[in-house]
Amino acid sequence: MQAIALPDLDKLIQLRHSLHRHPELSGQETLTAERVSHFLQQYNPDQIFTGLGGTGIAAVFNGSNPEGPTILFRAELDALPIAETNDLPYSSEAEGLGHKCGHDGHMTILAGLAALLHQQKSERGKVVLLFQPAEETGAGAWEVLRDERFTNIKPDYVFALHNLPGVPLHQVVVRNGVFAAASTGMIVELTGRSSHAAEPENGLNPGAAMAELILGFQDIVTKKEQFQDLTLLTVVHARLGEIAFGTNPGYATVMATLRSYQPGDLKLLKSLATSAAQMVAEKYGLGYKINIVEEFPATVNNDASVELVKRAAHSLQLEVEEAVHPFRWSEDFGHFTHLYQGAFFGLGAGTEQAQLHHADYDFPDALITSGSALFYSIIQEILKR
Repeated sequence: MQAIALPDLDKLIQLRHSLHRHPELSGQETLTAERVSHFLQQYNPDQIFTGLGGTGIAAVFNGSNPEGPTILFRAELDALPIAETNDLPYSSEAEGLGHKCGHDGHMTILAGLAALLHQQKSERGKVVLLFQPAEETGAGAWEVLRDERFTNIKPDYVFALHNLPGVPLHQVVVRNGVFAAASTGMIVELTGRSSHAAEPENGLNPGAAMAELILGFQDIVTKKEQFQDLTLLTVVHARLGEIAFGTNPGYATVMATLRSYQPGDLKLLKSLATSAAQMVAEKYGLGYKINIVEEFPATVNNDASVELVKRAAHSLQLEVEEAVHPFRWSEDFGHFTHLYQGAFFGLGAGTEQAQLHHADYDFPDALITSGSALFYSIIQEILKR
């Protein structure tokens, strides 16, 4: 990698460690937003919007000439309900919570971009640094886009990155078209009638229906010929009644994640899973309710924007790898790429790095410099046009 001098690197690392120490869940990132907003003040952004889509922040840096493109870069504010097992000087102080996806590092990369823009203004246009809430639940991007103040920003380009454990440190991973899968959660509630466990004939126990539904869900995705591309349905939770040996339960819940690369496949999967739940409920004479939650669209990249990322990476002498297949995980940045020209890409976190969402994961500080410089170089590539 080409040598890059990132201003205030020690301060940025301290910021990352502070954010790591104080994680907050999706939609609850009030103190995280305050820390970020306070840190950004030293770089004199021309505008700061707070409370975007809940707790989001947008810092606007105008170029020397205001005429020109508006380029948006996004990071995420939220952490996960995963207890940290690492023994770090900056380990999480919030019980049961941790920055186990690296959003603390992504925020710091954007703060590093702010430092670069303060040191050397963009020639023209404006750069918007968006710190988005609630990425992990899929709600944050949608809420930001609905905020009236965001509609006035009107970006011409949108970019975001995600660190990738298992990939060589600083390697840039790109892909034209679909980068990350679409997914959604499905909650099926089955309602029967409870009774005394000694008198099961007087109740309506949904246990057999619950078991049949789980098997039915698994059967749907084994028939791969009905789908265009990778399509998954994963049962993530099932519950039958309460722990009470004297009670014949009267309700059950089955929760599943539906996932696919192609929007048409996800639509079909939703339909098939809904039909399976309806048929099982009717067969056993049960009431039922189906809820769709945490919807993530597929993150689809614009080819020209991917080319900008590649050119920026090459200018920094960073290795570029083109992903053969989309990633199976989902990203609500797909809401942005659906509306605006842009790209989502990966930045290698090292081959020995613990995987995302694992209890021993920790974002590598080495990526702060390369990530910030890569974003800054994307700006330069756009302004060359």
